[in-house]
Formats: sequence, C-alpha cells, structure tokens
Amino acid sequence: QDAFTAFHVDKVLVSKYLKPLQIGELAPDQPSIEPTKNEMLVKNFRELRATVERTELLEPNQVFFFLHLAHILLLDTAAWLILFYFGTSLMPFVFSLLVLTISQVQASWLQHDLGHLSVFRKTKWNHLLHKFVMCHLIGALAKWWTLLHSQHPAKPNCFHKDPDIDMHPFLFTLGKKLSVELGVKKKKYMPYNHQHKYFFITLPPLLFPTYFHCHTFYIAYTKKYWVDLAWMLTFYIRFFYTYGSLLEIKSLLAYYFIFRMLESSWFVWVSQMNHIPMDIYCDKNLEWVSTQLQATCNVEQSLFNDWFTGHLNFQIEHHLFPSMPRHNYCKVAPLVKSLCAKHGLEYQCKPLLTAFADIVHSLKNSGELWLDAYLHK
Repeated sequence: QDAFTAFHVDKVLVSKYLKPLQIGELAPDQPSIEPTKNEMLVKNFRELRATVERTELLEPNQVFFFLHLAHILLLDTAAWLILFYFGTSLMPFVFSLLVLTISQVQASWLQHDLGHLSVFRKTKWNHLLHKFVMCHLIGALAKWWTLLHSQHPAKPNCFHKDPDIDMHPFLFTLGKKLSVELGVKKKKYMPYNHQHKYFFITLPPLLFPTYFHCHTFYIAYTKKYWVDLAWMLTFYIRFFYTYGSLLEIKSLLAYYFIFRMLESSWFVWVSQMNHIPMDIYCDKNLEWVSTQLQATCNVEQSLFNDWFTGHLNFQIEHHLFPSMPRHNYCKVAPLVKSLCAKHGLEYQCKPLLTAFADIVHSLKNSGELWLDAYLHK
C-alpha cells in the first residue's frame, strides 16, 4: 500500500516482521485496489513514486543538514554569549531571547527531518541525532514526538485518528461538518463563536509551556522512556546551569517561559497554516493522494519562507513523500502539480500571510456554523 511504502525506508527490515502476519494471497482474478478508489490515480502516483526513487530525490544532501545544524548550534551559543558579554539589562535580555527562540524553532524543524528519517541513509543515525536534537537541544522526548506525529500523516485532519486535531471539541470546534454536528447535539465546552479571538491567547503562546511540558513527562513515565528522559534532563541541567550563572531566579524563570511562549507561537502558526483551514472530517477511506490533498495546502516558495517554515511550506509534497529530504520538495512539486491537474485534484498554494489569516478565518467560520446549529430549534 502507498502509506506503507511512504513510511518505511528500509523495506527489507520491515518485511521480516510482515511474514508472520501473512494469512494468504489474493486470487489472480481479485483486484488489488478497492473498487471505491480511483485505480488510475493510484497507478499514476505509483509511477510518480518510481520516478522519484529513480531520480534519487529521496537521497539526502548531508552538507545541507550539516550547515543547518551548525547555524542552530551557533545561535544557541550566541544567545548565552550575548548575556555574558553585554550583561542582563533589558536590551541584551530581549535580544538573547530572540536569538534562542530562533535556534529552538530551527532545531524543531531539524528534529522533524530526523524523525522522518530523511537526513541519513541509515535509520540508526537518524534516531541517534534525533535524540540529540530533540532531547538535548530542545528539551523534549524523541519517542514522544514519534508516537504522536507518526499518526498525523497517516490520516491528516481525520477526527479520532489524527492527534493533531484532538483540540476538537474541548478547546475549539474544527471543520464545517464536525462543527454543525456539535451544534446539533447542543454541546458547548467553550464559547466557540469567539474561538477566532481566544485562539491568539491560548494555543499559540501556551501549547509548549503548558501542554507539551506536562505531556512529555507524562509519556516518559507511563511508557517508561527512561533513555529519552535522561537525554531530555541534560537540556534542563545545561540550561539552568549556564543561564542560572548569569540571571537571578525570577529573571531566569521569566527568560525560560518567554522563549517557550515565543517558540510555541512560531511553531503553532506555521504548523496549523497547512491544516486547520483545510477539510477536517471523519475517515472517508480515500486513496493516499486524495487523503493528503484534501487535508494539506502549500505556502509560496521563497528563501525566507523555506527557512521560516522549515520547508513545511511544501506541506503537500512532505505528506506524499514523508521521508524525502526537504531540500528536494521544490524539485518534485511540479510533478505533483501535474498529477493533481490530470486527476482534477485541487493543489492549493497561497502567500504566507494569507495562510496565517486563513487559520483565523476558518476558526471564525467553524464557530459561526456551530452557533447556527446550536441555536436552531
């Protein structure tokens, strides 16, 4: 299946685990594709996948990723040196915060690459550096990220199957159909008709400092991820020792929570611009390509957009080829556009600020649909 092919880099390794699960084979006269799915679309996408593999678009440029890691480490060091050389008055304090925030967000994009096994050819090297970046540089769990994020691209924006939309219905109501259903059932956990307003002071600034912090430690304990937890604690030891030598306790805690809030805001706006404005649904059992296209959109390419979003402005290509190194998204994009045009699939690409605005517009529309259904007698 296309999802299996997309997620598994080492097909020989995983085939060992599949053999004991085999219960039989299809008869020669049985179709290999469900009759409800577009057989020609599946065939054409697999031909595209073969072209991608043949032209080595799945091969990483390790110089690119080395330079990316180097600029993260440079910024991380510079944030501390600013306070060390210029003191802890307001201007150095603020400038250091901004530099560390940039380092942290760029590290988040790099750990995303590593988690998708797109930096090294060998899986074990991706896993090892993933622990270093995610646990030691960021202060989170590599396995926690893998546990949650591996579910997202399999069924993006699919209610009950994509954990990224678990905020529905307890904090936000999402999607047209789900919002109407919630209103019809007279359920109201929040004033959803105002969700486009309270979004600004809830999810972007607070996701990292509150939920992610608590959830990482909870998962580490319940899943017994002791190795990842030990790696993660090295971040906190390093941070509080180095910055604690320069800042008083109140300033230190303020510094920590402010950079976490800035990092969280950057991450949320970028990660949600590709999904929240798109279709949010219950499972429709569509083809792999259709599943990804209805739940993702792109943002226009530029050097700044590529860097600012960690190449997640190419969200469509990333979802279709999750193990593809990000520097090759722009090369495969024309091929994906041609496939979409051939089969009448919408390939959305918008300016960065428009993508941000669409988050708010979609929340406002969903809230209004909920209110109409809620008030309807």
